[in-house]
Amino acid sequence: MELQTLRMFVEVVRQGGFSRATRAVHATQSTISKAVKQLEEEFGQPLLERLPRSIRLTSAGEIVHRRALALLAQADDLRAELDELRGLRRGVLRLGVPFVGSDTLFAQPLTEFRTRYPGIEVQLTEQGSKKLEELVLAGEIDIAASLLPVSGAFAWEPLRREPIDLLVPADHPLAGAAKVRFRDLAELPVILYAPGFALNPIILEACRRSRVTPRIVAQTSQVGLLIALVAAKLGVAFLPRMIAQQAPNPATRRVPIGEPSIHWEMALIWRRDGYLSPEAKAWLALVAGGHE
Repeated sequence: MELQTLRMFVEVVRQGGFSRATRAVHATQSTISKAVKQLEEEFGQPLLERLPRSIRLTSAGEIVHRRALALLAQADDLRAELDELRGLRRGVLRLGVPFVGSDTLFAQPLTEFRTRYPGIEVQLTEQGSKKLEELVLAGEIDIAASLLPVSGAFAWEPLRREPIDLLVPADHPLAGAAKVRFRDLAELPVILYAPGFALNPIILEACRRSRVTPRIVAQTSQVGLLIALVAAKLGVAFLPRMIAQQAPNPATRRVPIGEPSIHWEMALIWRRDGYLSPEAKAWLALVAGGHE
């Protein structure tokens, strides 16, 4: 039983005859007659009583007609929903964003996205970069922002590259330095990010290359708390310059790192060779200039 066959049957009933139905379904009277006969053979009983100048539904025909109307309405609704999805008039964007830097990078683009596509629901997941990568690979989110480098399992589009600076208390001996080196940090207490944050490996690798073993005194997933801990003189910390400049604390000072310099490189990532939803493509086009 095909939808087109049901549509012909319904149109015969609506028009009150076979000849009048031909114009509505753009088919010959012979084609329509064969379609109705096919239904009657499939259901094993007559659906229409052929009268000299009209037709009349049999009891079985009443049931089939009622069900056919419901099925065809559902099919029309399905097409309408798919058309809306294709035209980005409805749908869901499952977006992953990291704890660090998302307010600076994504507040304005998210507002613009909602303005452009008011029918798209945005489901935000906030996690560290490594966890976001796991969620993308598992198919639980469509696209995420994560720090580079990422594995070959991902396709990616660069977003922002920022130097990572050292944050120290305002009265710290390094506060007035033009630049610092990692070897200058050998004896200093260090505040790192929570486990799973992609910033930690970048910082620790720079320490390793400089033959420095950091004395870690705290770890946090909250940038505001990290800055407050530095202001309270618990230790020093590392912040992307963009974030340090936009969240200044008078009790702290930002010092550039000269040797080795390290960078915070944010990108949008998605599964390589995986399906990228129309909503995710629209987000990618808005934030990173698009990807084909």
